Amino acid sequence: MSPSILALLQEKPKQENRNRAALLLIDLQVGLFDGSEKPYQAEQLIENVNTLIDQARQNNVPIFAVRHTGPAGSPVAAGSPWWQLHPQLALNPEQDVLFDKFKSSCFIGTALLEQLREQEIQHIVIAGMKTQYCVDTNCRAAAEHGFQVSLIADAHSCMDTAALPAASIIAHHNATLQGAIADVIRTSDFRF
Repeated sequence: MSPSILALLQEKPKQENRNRAALLLIDLQVGLFDGSEKPYQAEQLIENVNTLIDQARQNNVPIFAVRHTGPAGSPVAAGSPWWQLHPQLALNPEQDVLFDKFKSSCFIGTALLEQLREQEIQHIVIAGMKTQYCVDTNCRAAAEHGFQVSLIADAHSCMDTAALPAASIIAHHNATLQGAIADVIRTSDFRF
């Protein structure tokens, strides 16, 4: 066998996109859980997100958790009790990347895109709140930046609105984003 063929056979196979993934957790903050309006299936949301965190850790997948940050004096101003990430999340501030955003998109005014590119991430797995705002925005933004996107169907939530109940909002966004924007998959079926 020639040396060049032997070298090719000994090379490690290239990783699939899914193996170069990151978990992006959006706005899972105390204020969105403990305010006057409760998110749809809040306990299940936390449980599913923690399942994703555990799975990410087992597979050495980086975890990025973002907090929406409002202006001084707002309920979600930096440092306020409602701005904090939910205490039941299995996040580790010494290991995970925690950052703040000031717009719906996690990519505007943050270093997220640069950090993902530095780590050669190609696949972003998205969970969090609120479905019709920041979750939708970030699925679309990630796809526009060229990432493969997975939206975890039962790991994002919102509250009822005057127009629609939360369950309908979630179902609508799962259906709308499926395909051209994201792979939509349930927690129990997803693997890093």
